[in-house]
Amino acid sequence: MKSSIQDVAQLAHVSISTVSRSFTRPDLVSKATRDKVMKAADELNFSISRSAAALKTGRTLRIAVLISGRLNLWFSSSIMEGLNESFHDEGYDISIYQMSSAEERRAFFDMLPVRRNVDAVIVISFDIDSNEIRQLRSVDVPIIGINSSLPEERGFNAAVRIDDKQGSELAARHLITLGHRDIAYIRTDREVTLHFSVQGRFDSFMTCCKSNGVEPRVFVTDEGKNNISKVVTQLLSSDHMPTAIACQEDGIAIPLLFQLERNGFTIPNDISIIGYDDSTYARDLGLTTIRQTPVEMAHEAARMTLALIDKQPLDEPFKTFPAQLIVRSTTARLRH
Repeated sequence: MKSSIQDVAQLAHVSISTVSRSFTRPDLVSKATRDKVMKAADELNFSISRSAAALKTGRTLRIAVLISGRLNLWFSSSIMEGLNESFHDEGYDISIYQMSSAEERRAFFDMLPVRRNVDAVIVISFDIDSNEIRQLRSVDVPIIGINSSLPEERGFNAAVRIDDKQGSELAARHLITLGHRDIAYIRTDREVTLHFSVQGRFDSFMTCCKSNGVEPRVFVTDEGKNNISKVVTQLLSSDHMPTAIACQEDGIAIPLLFQLERNGFTIPNDISIIGYDDSTYARDLGLTTIRQTPVEMAHEAARMTLALIDKQPLDEPFKTFPAQLIVRSTTARLRH
């Protein structure tokens, strides 16, 4: 038979209301009493229902996460890992809304005002227009950005981001300092409004190169199954190969490295390659890259979210994480 709250109260020799507070408002119960209640609950394999906890606090115990693109990308999965680590321990569930198309995006914002079933909304890596902000505001919950566009101007309550401008400039200057002038930049054709961060990364890289008298060639690929093969074909079909290639992310740089080597090129003797992320396998493959720490950023975003839900002030509501150049073996000084 399933144990009840009355059973726990009887075993712990406390009132039913004390058991309820131990689960829903532990700050109102002494540690000794709370430990006694939890010990009894463990012995009886009892857990208070989420609906009861939500009713007690007036919260849904759910966070909406709006994310663009695929969840299996390194950055996206790392962000979700960090958010889950933080929210799970606080008793919150995460509802993920993928914005892979304009239709999905429109459907979400059209339905949001009638849902009102989350305690906060986290927006990851894409821009939001003024109308969508008004729709979010109508739900009257905190809005937190991760790598979002102009979060203060858009009316977000808080945000964290990687300094993509700094990171892209570090990448560009590294290649230029090594003597490279014939540089290629490889990017995807993601819609800007659905993936703002990589667009800002590209713009900063191009601006830095041009200010140093370098005009990179841009190669665009999709996110399909054979996207790297397609970009290699573009490179091999060009008049000449670049001496250095900068990639929008490690997810392009790593398979590109393998495919160029299969086509007879030696990295970095023939071509230098730099990525962006310092993702899984970058160290093992010796990939020069720009390091960002999405799990750490997610932890900070979750901390801000929980504070805002509790209506606590934030000392630094808009926080920028620095990028770091990690030089490894895939870049080298240009050999004349």
